[in-house]
Amino acid sequence: MKKFNEMVLSDELQKAIADLNFITPTPVQEESIPWLLEHDTDLIAQAQTGTGKTAAFGLPVLSKTNVKNNVVQTLILCPTRELCIQITKDFESFAKYMPKVKICPVYGGAPIQRQKDQLRGGVHIVVGTPGRVFDMLRQKVLHLENLDRLILDEADEMLNMGFKEEIFSIMSHTPEQKQVLLFSATMPKEVVEITKTFMTKPHRIAVGRQDQGADNIKHIYYKVHAKDKYRALKRIADINPKIYGIVFCKTRIETQEIADKLQHDGYSADALHGDLSQVQRDTVMNRFRNKYVQLLVATDVAARGLDVDDLTHIINYQPPMDPDIYIHRSGRTGRAGKSGTSVTIVHVKELSQMKTMERRLGREIVLERVPTGKEICQKQLYNLIDTMENIEVNDEQIDELMDNIYKKLSWLSREELIKRFVSVEFNRFLEYYKDATDLDVVTDGSSKGGLRPNMNERGRHDKKNVVFSTFQLNIGYKADLTKRELLKFINRLHVAHGIEIGHIDIAADQSTVELDSDYNQALLGALNKAKYMGTPIQAKIIEKRKEKYFKPDRKRERNRR
Repeated sequence: MKKFNEMVLSDELQKAIADLNFITPTPVQEESIPWLLEHDTDLIAQAQTGTGKTAAFGLPVLSKTNVKNNVVQTLILCPTRELCIQITKDFESFAKYMPKVKICPVYGGAPIQRQKDQLRGGVHIVVGTPGRVFDMLRQKVLHLENLDRLILDEADEMLNMGFKEEIFSIMSHTPEQKQVLLFSATMPKEVVEITKTFMTKPHRIAVGRQDQGADNIKHIYYKVHAKDKYRALKRIADINPKIYGIVFCKTRIETQEIADKLQHDGYSADALHGDLSQVQRDTVMNRFRNKYVQLLVATDVAARGLDVDDLTHIINYQPPMDPDIYIHRSGRTGRAGKSGTSVTIVHVKELSQMKTMERRLGREIVLERVPTGKEICQKQLYNLIDTMENIEVNDEQIDELMDNIYKKLSWLSREELIKRFVSVEFNRFLEYYKDATDLDVVTDGSSKGGLRPNMNERGRHDKKNVVFSTFQLNIGYKADLTKRELLKFINRLHVAHGIEIGHIDIAADQSTVELDSDYNQALLGALNKAKYMGTPIQAKIIEKRKEKYFKPDRKRERNRR
């Protein structure tokens, strides 16, 4: 296998990829880069997502760009604005020492005038989504008569998203003599149609087994009742304290509902779907890439083209209808030789889809038991101990406090001290999973462990009697407080898992919120020690309400169905 420094690339590119710590090329890079450097004919490269396709075509494109000719020489089409932005950033990294190369991203959801001005100023490489590129051609801002190369990246995804008409229209604006490069994870008949229509005797590169998953990804599924899917999702998160993954849902409404529930229950989660503005999408993605968000709940359309490294899990809230989608989703984890896990939560009526996905995947998707409450508590305890062992201690700052701490805790034995320390964080998991039942569905359709109808995670009835206390806080909408932000703020206090929250009322300088009175003292203590946007919180209980049922929102349930 060749190293990058053995490839025939310019000194500027070699220096840039050395800065990026590129040493050994991936299989698709090893095969594509030398071939593209030597040939100007068409190429079809089939490789799973996350295998380094951008560098596979990006480095040869930059090598062949004539910076003295200030016209569009290369057009790269990709399915989503997120991927468009990512490819542009990668190209800019590769061209770090090539200051005369001009690269322009063209995508929807961003100010079009800025993109027009950049195109009119002259660029060499355009990276764009089909819809916005077609708009630029119609408005005669983008000119492709001098185009040397057209690259279709994630071609299968573009066609899945309904861009076939735009792609064919864009092709009609390009010169007949050009190089066409097609990169795709799968080769459905629509992609094959493009290759037959617009490509001439293409060279083919296929990395790994076609239409099959990577060996470093573990494929498992859990079988539960449909009503238990959300509880199973929480257990997956709880048994993996360091989880960093994407949860795929079918619809925008379901995506937002699941994300809201996770936030309400104290998990680090957010939603990504088509109803978000570009600014909101960028905010969510920045938080996810920087790992402030552990679980991104997304629809397929919104998540297409996302390029995020180090994902530990892909979770399918229900199995996708198309097995190719399953393979593509799972390929987002286990990148760069790392291991990953693809999880699917299935109810009985969805089991047939698992067999279809297994056949296409070419390997078994293993049925596993949903983690039990006991297993989760043990895992969380060991994670807490690992965190304690690896914590960095600032001796200089803490030493001056130790004498008083020793005196304060001197009455405790070593065993008692360790127990109390562990219980500070661990009690909430013990309380939550104290009477938890198994969620697995066995072959007769009943639940292991004798789960009774209408029972929640703690073994209580869903229509749980709750006595709410009304808390008054000294912050309101003048401090940019919204109901959603208040929910997040309360969850970040980590008083307990899944505290029931009732009515919220936000005024200019204060707000009231109904909270489960079982946690009055713990909530008061945590609130009065906290700050919101730099403002110290002053909280008090102004009344205790009568006992009432905590019921699900039936209207939202009907709308979702």
